[in-house]
Amino acid sequence: MFTLLQQTDYLVVLVIGLIVGYLSGLLGKGGSAISTPALQIFAGINPFYALASPLPAAITSTISATTVYSRQKLFNRKVILTGALFGVPATLAGSFLSKFLPGKTLMILTALFIVSIGGSLLFSFLRKKNVEETPVVEDAAEGNQKMIVLASLGIGLLSGLLANAGGVLFSSFFIKKLHMPIKQALACSIVLSALLSIPGALAHWWLGHIDWNIALVLSLTAIPSSYLGAKTAVKMKSPLLEKLFACTLILFGVYDIIYTVCK
Repeated sequence: MFTLLQQTDYLVVLVIGLIVGYLSGLLGKGGSAISTPALQIFAGINPFYALASPLPAAITSTISATTVYSRQKLFNRKVILTGALFGVPATLAGSFLSKFLPGKTLMILTALFIVSIGGSLLFSFLRKKNVEETPVVEDAAEGNQKMIVLASLGIGLLSGLLANAGGVLFSSFFIKKLHMPIKQALACSIVLSALLSIPGALAHWWLGHIDWNIALVLSLTAIPSSYLGAKTAVKMKSPLLEKLFACTLILFGVYDIIYTVCK
């Protein structure tokens, strides 16, 4: 391990892991949407490895951050259970379908989804009045079961296809369609990110898309940094957290599109 970290490229990966881990805890996501472009841009990682290698780290980062969110009683168990029940098998299906698309196409698809979601959320957040804290939604699953099932199938499929933990897509769905407050949406999505990362990581490992040296460095750095990120999120004012969440998605998505198209 000591020899591994002395290599310049892996030192870059370590720094990426610390930053992405913190943002994962802060924004309630597995981190793949950020670490994938960062690994390719700053560490020169092959597109397929950049897509899939962060998945094992998404498991450790989300579990670490979950310990913080659980103390705030932000979880909606019905929503999480339904999301996992239909999202996990869909993730497996998407993972095996990913081998039929070239790495560059997957990178662009990932970035386009991130930008569109970020822009839509930012527009919504800017339009609404700044309410400091919104009560936790206890009955988000009531009357929305069919919509949650369909969303979980779609998000799971895309998560497997794009080697993404799905946190961005789930949190956006919870905010826009279930009208969850930002902190509850992030808490529920980070649990689902961990659950969907497991079959995704196993499938992409079987396909040979994971560099386990990269995955190990990202996983170890994600544990403390994601915990700190989650601590920051629960203390941050909701309007600020909402805008930060949306702007981060737009920034990384646009940067990745430019890099992938122009390289």
